[in-house]
Amino acid sequence: KAGGRAGVIIKNTFLSNTDNASISLRKQLLESCNLHTVLDLPGGVFSGAGVKTVVLFFEKGAPTKKVWCYQLNLDRNLGKTNPLNENDLAEFVELQKAKTDSDNSWSVDIKDINQTTFDLSVKNPNNNNEIILREPAEILEEMKALDKESSEILKSIRELI
Repeated sequence: KAGGRAGVIIKNTFLSNTDNASISLRKQLLESCNLHTVLDLPGGVFSGAGVKTVVLFFEKGAPTKKVWCYQLNLDRNLGKTNPLNENDLAEFVELQKAKTDSDNSWSVDIKDINQTTFDLSVKNPNNNNEIILREPAEILEEMKALDKESSEILKSIRELI
């Protein structure tokens, strides 16, 4: 019903899948609801799922004009013994009130979304982390060392048998 609000947890691939059903669903969501917030969660939030997820927050009744995105970055691994907690979401909750831009949040105008695919992929424009690639020789040396270590461990196991 008009004015109804929802938050839906879904695999992050929904935002960019190119099959007709996904494109149609995204189009309908953007045209019949105000998708105001996308919360991009790190992997491991839902143990056992093995996939990254997003939370879509929307309100029925008016079309989307602008989507505010927040990428939750944590400096720890999540799992059953180390779950997501209230403190992890504190910055999101605070920034979401005014839809403030930050290193982890940004807004996307509906006009900037591809009107054919309605791709809503979460790509943080504020993330300027340059990926530093290692030299192939360095990688090969590490592989050689790991192979040697594996061989020694296997040798120790064989001696125990």
